[in-house]
Amino acid sequence: MTFEVGNKVTRYSYKHDTVFKILRIKGQMAYLKGNQVRLYADSPLEDLKLYEEEEEKEEEIDLNLNRLEDRGDFFYLPGKVLHIDADEEYLKRCLDFYKKNKVMVVGKRIDEENIYKEIRGLLEEYQPDIVIITGHDAYYAKKGNPTDNKNYRNTNNFIKAVKEARKYEKSHEKLVIIAGACQSNYEELIKAGANFASSPKRINIHCLDPAVIATTISMSERNREIDLVNLLSKTKYGPNGMGGIKSNGMMYVGFPR
Repeated sequence: MTFEVGNKVTRYSYKHDTVFKILRIKGQMAYLKGNQVRLYADSPLEDLKLYEEEEEKEEEIDLNLNRLEDRGDFFYLPGKVLHIDADEEYLKRCLDFYKKNKVMVVGKRIDEENIYKEIRGLLEEYQPDIVIITGHDAYYAKKGNPTDNKNYRNTNNFIKAVKEARKYEKSHEKLVIIAGACQSNYEELIKAGANFASSPKRINIHCLDPAVIATTISMSERNREIDLVNLLSKTKYGPNGMGGIKSNGMMYVGFPR
């Protein structure tokens, strides 16, 4: 079978569990990006199967949030989100998700290795309540020790960015940080200062998972603690893919309109 850049494919060796898009082909190797999950991979062409469905269906995510159109005599000031993403396509999908849920957001596409250099300036400029630091990552299990950040594609880059954000705002209550991507070192990201991070079980996460958490926090009242277990259950793989600490919402509610 002949493959072309842009084809959607799955892998025989992984029982076709993930749909990828071919980014480039070199010799008999294809370089892939997850169509829904934040993962890069490479594969021999002989291990690939063309994904023949017309379109990979994206699940509807119902966050069960209070809608602004139902506000009565109250007014709402949702928390502001700064979403920094190394993947342009995923960033756009997240921005569409925020728009659908009426979240105030600024989106910036920055390569993982450069986020820590630019994040302080962006935080000072936009003064968000919530910042997302994401892109792509991978845990190289064949190298062994999951506690060694050298065995991850971009965890160290995410950690450096989280630490820079915490230099700007030390309080977890004043700035909520959501960090990581597929298979990231969850424990080290939390230690670095993230409120939420991936991935407790070193698995892939959906491209919208960070946005699901950010949207829920943005649209929940400041004096109310988020139901952490319920929030994580709204992400694609639940607490296996995303985890975090108990946090309050970031939305002010006022009266009258």
